[in-house]
Amino acid sequence: MIDILVYLFANYQDFRTRPRTRTLKRKLSAVGFRDDAISVALHWLDGLKSASELDCPASHGAFRVYLDQEKRKLGIDCLGFLAFLEAAEVITPAVRELVVERAMMMEDDRVPLAKFKIVVLIVLWSREQDLEPLVVEELLDDGSSRLTH
Repeated sequence: MIDILVYLFANYQDFRTRPRTRTLKRKLSAVGFRDDAISVALHWLDGLKSASELDCPASHGAFRVYLDQEKRKLGIDCLGFLAFLEAAEVITPAVRELVVERAMMMEDDRVPLAKFKIVVLIVLWSREQDLEPLVVEELLDDGSSRLTH
């Protein structure tokens, strides 16, 4: 599913320009994605498209308490990355909640950080938020290409 979402982001920079679901299914199938993966990805994306943003006013004194199942599924890496994005004002509290909701729908028992970053990217893309190139680069980076000193 993640590969399909990245493919859609790369090929349809504007969320609104992507084809309708039926046409998109044919196009994705033609480039080699499996039908079951296409259905899961498009269902996930349709749910994102229809999700309404919560009214969560930003407050520097407020903090988010995560449920035990959210902590288990997302882990410290994803939750820490989410806190970093919010502190850097890349995402709002309302977008954070949407990211958490979408990440909780992933099939993984524990969502790896690389997949979580794609979830963040797709949520931002669906909200037609302007994305700085460095933010996109970070969200698409799975960490395997980094050099250590």
